[in-house]
Amino acid sequence: MTSSRTDQLTLDPRDHVVEFYGADDELAAPVSSYLGEGLKAGGSAVVMASAAHQLAFAAELVAAGIDVGAAQAAGRLLMLDASESLHGFLSGDRLDRARFDSAIGGLIRRAATTGPPVCVYGEMVALLWDGGHVNAALELEELWNDLASGLPFSLWCAYPARLAAGAGNADAVEQVCRLHSSVIGSQPGRPGEVEVPGPGSDAVRGFPQAREAPRAARHFVVDTLGSWGDQALAGDAAIVIAELAANAVIHARSDFTVSVSRHAAGVRISVLDASPMSSMNGGAALVASHGHGLGVVARLASKWAVEPLPGGKVVWADLPALS
Repeated sequence: MTSSRTDQLTLDPRDHVVEFYGADDELAAPVSSYLGEGLKAGGSAVVMASAAHQLAFAAELVAAGIDVGAAQAAGRLLMLDASESLHGFLSGDRLDRARFDSAIGGLIRRAATTGPPVCVYGEMVALLWDGGHVNAALELEELWNDLASGLPFSLWCAYPARLAAGAGNADAVEQVCRLHSSVIGSQPGRPGEVEVPGPGSDAVRGFPQAREAPRAARHFVVDTLGSWGDQALAGDAAIVIAELAANAVIHARSDFTVSVSRHAAGVRISVLDASPMSSMNGGAALVASHGHGLGVVARLASKWAVEPLPGGKVVWADLPALS
C-alpha cells in the first residue's frame, strides 16, 4: 500500500515502511516524529543513520520536548552509524545471516527489554544500493522481514530517490516496495499527488565553518521561505539566521546545520553546531545582550532557546506567522 507523507506517522509492531526521499530535509521531521512517538509511549528507538541525519533527528527530538541525553543514558535511544552497523555483518559484498541476527537482532532484543514499542530507523539498505550492491540491499530487506517475524518492532527504511531513478532500476524498485508493508509518498516512477508545503514542512542544509557560510545560510533560509510562500517572514528570518550562523562560525568554530521548520503558528529556525555549551565561556557567548547578537534574535522571535545535544548544541528561534 502507499501512504501519504505525514509527520504524524505511527507504525504498528512489525510494520516495515520504505521512503524514497528527494532531499535530506524531507527526513528530519517525519522520522523524528515516528521515533519520538515511541519514546513518549515508554518504548525505545534505534537509529542506524549517517552522522548528519543523527544530529538532525536529535535536534527535532529535543524541539519536541524529549530529553535526548536521558533517553540515551537509559538505553532507550540508540544512535548508531549506518556504515559501521552494516560492516558488522558484511563479508566482502555478501551478507552473513548469522552475524546479522547476532548483531542487529541482539541490538533490537536489548532495546525491547525497556518495553514496547521498539521503533527502528535504518539506512544500511541505501548504503548497499548506493555501492552498487542492489541484490544485497534486497537481501537485507528480506533479513529484516525474517527478523520481524520473531520480534515485535517497526522499521522505517529510507533510500535517496536518486538511487531509484532510471528505467533500469524499475524492477528492483518494484521488489523493494513489495518487501515493505507500505510506501511513504509515491512509489518512484509512478505519478503521485503534488504536495504543497504546509504545517510540518522542513528544510535542512549543512554549512562549513567558513567566512561566507552565514551569507549562504541566509540565502538558503530566505529562498526556502520564498518557495513556501512565506515571503513576509523573510526579512526577520534573514536577520535571525545571520546572527545564529555567525555564532556558529565565530564562537562555536564549527560546521553547522540549519533547519527551517514551518508550523501553523509560524516558522522555527534552528542552527545545530558541534560545540558544547560548556566550551563557550560557560555559555556567556550565548547571552542575549540588548541591541546586538542574540539580543536581536530575542527581540524578533516569539521565543528562542539554546539546548544541549549529544556532541553539540542547537540554538533555535520561532518567528510568528504574520496575519
